[in-house]
Amino acid sequence: MQKEFDDMLAQQYGIKFNDEKLLDEAFTQASYVNEHPDQGLKFYERLEFLGDAVYQLVVSDYIFERYPEMPQGRLTRLRAAMVNRHSFSRFARECNFEKYIRLGKGEEKAGARNRDSLLCDIFESFIGAVYLDQGLATVQHFCQLVIFPKLDEGWFDEFFDHKTELQEAIQINGPVAIDYQLLDEDGPDNDRQFKVVVVINQESLGTGEGHSKKAAEQAAAKAALDKLGIQDQKLQ
Repeated sequence: MQKEFDDMLAQQYGIKFNDEKLLDEAFTQASYVNEHPDQGLKFYERLEFLGDAVYQLVVSDYIFERYPEMPQGRLTRLRAAMVNRHSFSRFARECNFEKYIRLGKGEEKAGARNRDSLLCDIFESFIGAVYLDQGLATVQHFCQLVIFPKLDEGWFDEFFDHKTELQEAIQINGPVAIDYQLLDEDGPDNDRQFKVVVVINQESLGTGEGHSKKAAEQAAAKAALDKLGIQDQKLQ
């Protein structure tokens, strides 16, 4: 299993650990260590602590450079979308990291291998191990391969509050009236579809649909941002 993991990291990400013990530590849960007390093993938590800080730095640096006109508030929200448990567990699964975690028998039976919280921790500990073994440039390279393309694929769109973004953009020079108006509501009770238009200064700037009024309003705000060229600026 270890050779399979080493080969996968080398072939897919160009990563070859100099210190294999760091990689082992990054993928070892405390339950496994407790069941093998004579092996002098370490588990992932210290690497997780380091990896969290390193990943936040790499992401912050990347989006700061990629979006030179994006204000601080939007940068903060984008980073929050990229640095959270939901995103980490998705990244870990895409890399098939769950296959290589070393667990105690009880945790294995309890299904911990597929637990989002554990996968999040393992992803961060892997980043910490890569940083210690390879340096910041390799962490950046890994993120270029695995994480940053997700910006263009729309992975983080669900975390954006388009209504707040629109409000900030429109009201940058002072208060402006923004009104979300329900245009239509259709479908059975268990599958309602709402259509909303956002009106600014008596001008319709965008419409959106969703299975709730809130979702439709977010979609309408995103359409307005697109029309104003603000959303394009954010994503380029």
